[in-house]
Amino acid sequence: MSASAGPEPIRGVPQRFTHSRAMTWAAFDRGVRAVREFGLSGPLQDWEAARDRVRAEIDAKAVTSGGWFSQYYGTDEVDASLLVLPQVGFCAADDPRMLATVERLEQQLMAGGLLHRYRNESGVDGLAGTEHPFLACSFWLVGQYAATGRLADAEALMDRACGVANDLGLLSEEYDVDGRRQAGNAPQAFSHLALVGAADALAAAHPAGSSRGQAGRESS
Repeated sequence: MSASAGPEPIRGVPQRFTHSRAMTWAAFDRGVRAVREFGLSGPLQDWEAARDRVRAEIDAKAVTSGGWFSQYYGTDEVDASLLVLPQVGFCAADDPRMLATVERLEQQLMAGGLLHRYRNESGVDGLAGTEHPFLACSFWLVGQYAATGRLADAEALMDRACGVANDLGLLSEEYDVDGRRQAGNAPQAFSHLALVGAADALAAAHPAGSSRGQAGRESS
């Protein structure tokens, strides 16, 4: 893997997507940690240098004039995949850039109380039409809310997202809030994985022994 790898191909015009560049940073960072913390072998100095170059690139090119992380370099568009940045350790959940990103997500991507991945209207994916809210994104936002002390918002969104499960308790990929039906792949493992992460985040944010914290631990 090279720190100067080309832009991620999507169905639209190729761009350097912030989420993908952050995952490149995370790969080098985990390689560095594997050497430093666990004694594994690897080109430590090369990985550290590559990691630091990618971070500097993201810091310089992926933050808009409004202060939020952009979907890709050179745009003001936002993308719910950016909620993963604190999860992989690129920045803190309460980093001002993340807080600004969350505010932008709430403004642009909320529909019927659930979160879209991005605005299809921007044309970024090269496809006509629209998508429904992507359930994993709402669970990622639950974790972000919990990590920044917005527990009431986290609990409300958790209940809302879990409430769209079918009669077997299974979640689909997306949810049609207007048609009140599951959409996309069903069941979708990615949605359930994000749910587990959200439950863990809620449990960690609540005082030990509280009913909500205990419920989160049991669900995970």
